Amino acid sequence: MDLTYQDVKANYDKFIMNTYVRNDVVFVKGSGSRLIDINGKTYLDFACGISVCNLGHCHPAVTEAIAKQAGELVHVSNLFMNTRQAELAEKIVKHTFDGVVFFSNSGAESNEGLIKFARKHGNANGRNEIIVMNDSFHGRTLATLAATGRSKYRKGFEPDMQGFVFVPFNDIDAVKKAYSEKTCAVMFECIQGEGGIIPADPEFMKQVRAFCDEKGILMLIDEVQTGNGRTGHFYAWQGYGVEPDAFSTAKAIANGFPMGFFMVKRRYADILSPGTHASTFGGTALACAAACAVIDTIDHENLLANATEQGDYIQAQLREKLQHFPFVKTVRGRGLLIGVVLDRAPGVFLPLLREKGLIALPAGETVLRLLPPLNVTRAEADEAIAIIADVFAHFQA
Repeated sequence: MDLTYQDVKANYDKFIMNTYVRNDVVFVKGSGSRLIDINGKTYLDFACGISVCNLGHCHPAVTEAIAKQAGELVHVSNLFMNTRQAELAEKIVKHTFDGVVFFSNSGAESNEGLIKFARKHGNANGRNEIIVMNDSFHGRTLATLAATGRSKYRKGFEPDMQGFVFVPFNDIDAVKKAYSEKTCAVMFECIQGEGGIIPADPEFMKQVRAFCDEKGILMLIDEVQTGNGRTGHFYAWQGYGVEPDAFSTAKAIANGFPMGFFMVKRRYADILSPGTHASTFGGTALACAAACAVIDTIDHENLLANATEQGDYIQAQLREKLQHFPFVKTVRGRGLLIGVVLDRAPGVFLPLLREKGLIALPAGETVLRLLPPLNVTRAEADEAIAIIADVFAHFQA
């Protein structure tokens, strides 16, 4: 029996916990940069599942890898080894720095691992506080919520886990002032995604690295949204000329299959020893096969260069075509992580854009967020730009 929109909506209302403000769209199929809803309408997807489907929907290489692996081996306990996990870890090291990887299932779990790693490393010397940033977002678990610099997400879940000290983003003097004998790490995003597409200043990145080296503390980078090619680099920190001691990622690493990891430099490889950390589903053969296909595809299709080229083009075109709208303040971002900064909440524009066939997202309080796939074409970029300009013109009129 074919379900209608009303059937699906009724099942959601009756059986699914109401923790999302869901849009009135039911998607049934995706291919490349396009999504098709249950009524047959086609959309250009510039949300990518919140920077998850970075290769677009149902990329043939990822689909083939998942299908093949599902017929061979899906899961064994991490008490045993599988070939795909070892293969993926080697690929990650080759694309980053010499270190070791722990596989997880989500961004929050990856960041939990970073926090545990930092505390385990610091507690030997009585250090267990982490300096984090205002307007940051690190996840929905209790620890990652406590590290998130947006209080609205923590409301109702008090008391917050202790051990986090908040400072303004891009303010090295505030970082230095917050430091104490209890500080074990500084943790932040290279670009604050949920906070409003706010990039780190290059000088701030270098100064934090130097300060962490001076004080013997860890520099931790959250690459959950910015990683896996989104900014035109495999990981955003690679565009700043500094290396963290450890970083996390998830979202796009397996192009929609639940997958994440955190990685630490080799000199810290023994901090989390056997029995101190674990994940039942972290690094299954199936998830790792998908992630291997993602990394290979980014390499073979030259998608980092495309992300940089198309991202620069989209931002330049948006600045030009939107500059005369009084409610548009600026356009900012890196690669294909793009924010149109407004003087109002972006929510008023999202249904208008969907009506015209473009899927976009909000960020922060006043930013329209665009997350095209890394393999977006110039024609698709122009199509999205035209839709945004048209919607803004009608809104102003």
